[in-house]
Amino acid sequence: MKKNILIIPGDGIGQEVTTWGKQVLQHIATLYGHEFSFDEAIMGHTAIEATGDPLPEETLSKAKAADAILFGAIGHAKYDNDPSAKVRPEQGLLKIRKELGLYANLRPILLFDELLDASSLKPEVLKGTDILFFRELTGDVYFGEKKRNEDNTFASDLMNYHRYEVERIARKAFEAARTRGKKLCSVDKANVLETSRLWREVVQELAKEYSDVETEHMFIDNAAMQLVKNPKKFDVVLTANLFGDILTDEASQIAGSMGMLASASIGDGTGFFEPIHGSAHDIAGQNKANPLASILSVALMLDIAFGLQEEAKTVTNAVAETLKAGWRTGDIANADTAAANILGTQEMGAKVLEFLTKN
Repeated sequence: MKKNILIIPGDGIGQEVTTWGKQVLQHIATLYGHEFSFDEAIMGHTAIEATGDPLPEETLSKAKAADAILFGAIGHAKYDNDPSAKVRPEQGLLKIRKELGLYANLRPILLFDELLDASSLKPEVLKGTDILFFRELTGDVYFGEKKRNEDNTFASDLMNYHRYEVERIARKAFEAARTRGKKLCSVDKANVLETSRLWREVVQELAKEYSDVETEHMFIDNAAMQLVKNPKKFDVVLTANLFGDILTDEASQIAGSMGMLASASIGDGTGFFEPIHGSAHDIAGQNKANPLASILSVALMLDIAFGLQEEAKTVTNAVAETLKAGWRTGDIANADTAAANILGTQEMGAKVLEFLTKN
């Protein structure tokens, strides 16, 4: 198989973790006889500093021509501390999602038994958890009209959804549920929001076509509570952009750390694969970042974008074997972890490559 992969490291630790995602892809290509070619582009704060644009046209052109994209992270503290900034790194991410038609964000909460103690939740609550989130990406308050009055005393963000936006991601979630535990939980706030009432109506209509899937509707506040109270009750979770952003970050604690969670943003064209963590500038360049989420994002790419299930499983197994052997980065270590087993970004990436070689 020949594939052209664009790597967009982005900002902060994105530069470090994508290095290991790329090396894993190269290793898989060698193991299985594929031909992966790579290109690189800038986005986010790095792109603003270089061009004044968080998503330069050259990057967008390369993205549209690629077979898949491996992304790192974007963001910088200077924008967090300056809400008035007109040009922001996140604008590049929102624009590329829109331009590529990436309307569905898939976030699997993959729980490794070896990390049960890394979570703030009790192991007996966590064990057996396996959740796949479907977060809508192109609607909601993120893309609605934004206003602020002249004297800076009022601001508003328009929350809006079209029926087709809800329907297309709901179908993907129902189809995925059919291949898993045949359970789907749709999360909304239909008791308050008109957009949520439309969301629920559409999901209810589609549920009739998927009678083999058990469909449940849950308000966002209850879902946030149930996620930490009894995460095993969930299989496929379908929700809107804003709610999905919040719930999946909460769910990262189930896996022990954001550094363990991969994601895929897909639509009808080029897929976009990235860890869910941010740019973490406080540890950037210090060899502290966990590269496993980027490596697991590569597994998602191999599976979803290229249909290479065996290769994807090989990558996931290599991560599992690394953890079974006791190796940890600082974010997933606990009080019982030997100091000698706590590795930096480069050392942890190298360990995964070692186990890939053994497969």
